[in-house]
Amino acid sequence: MSTASRALGELGERVAARWLASKGWWIRARRYRNGHRDIDIVAQQRQTVVFVEVKARAGLQFGDPVEAVDWRKQRELRRSAQVWISRHGLPGEAYRFDVIGVVRTPTGVKVKHVPNAFDAGDSIC
Repeated sequence: MSTASRALGELGERVAARWLASKGWWIRARRYRNGHRDIDIVAQQRQTVVFVEVKARAGLQFGDPVEAVDWRKQRELRRSAQVWISRHGLPGEAYRFDVIGVVRTPTGVKVKHVPNAFDAGDSIC
């Protein structure tokens, strides 16, 4: 991954975390690592813990960034979420997966939030 791509990804994660916090969400973790996998943001909204994948793009010429979360990435996120839940989960919490797309525009950034972007399946409680 190039330095520019990494910087854009980090910008996207910062923007997404600030955006969620501005909506009243509690950011429980950023860049949670589990081996070679990670979860960009672990946030909480009431009794629901939300595992958030952030995709950032410099523009839309390669499509909407939220569409880049394919089945392989979903599988990795589910696996990482299982580890996070086993280490940090609390009784009574619900869990879901959201995707946030951040697109840099000439005037700033545009945020697109897709709640419950994909099914947790039977892999998490």
